[in-house]
Amino acid sequence: MVIRRVNPMSAGKISGVVGVMIGLIIGACLSLIGMVAGSVASAAPDAPEGGAFVAMLFGAGAIVVLPIVYGVFMFVVGLIYAAIFNLSSKWVGGLEVETT
Repeated sequence: MVIRRVNPMSAGKISGVVGVMIGLIIGACLSLIGMVAGSVASAAPDAPEGGAFVAMLFGAGAIVVLPIVYGVFMFVVGLIYAAIFNLSSKWVGGLEVETT
């Protein structure tokens, strides 16, 4: 089987969904770090007022913002990659895939 063309919108949607998943994982990790940093910062004797809240807010915001940013970025990258693939497959004849 030879793949000669990829629908850019289809590739963009798949890339976008993968980007959202990656963003959720990274956002969850950053959220955990923010929560721990916030609780550690509030335990310090000379901690400024509100510093722990800002660290925790940043961590919680990462769960919302990063999936959106990663999803949009990966969608655009998927569109561009599919367009480049379609152009280059005309020159080299496509991508051979062996299935069983």
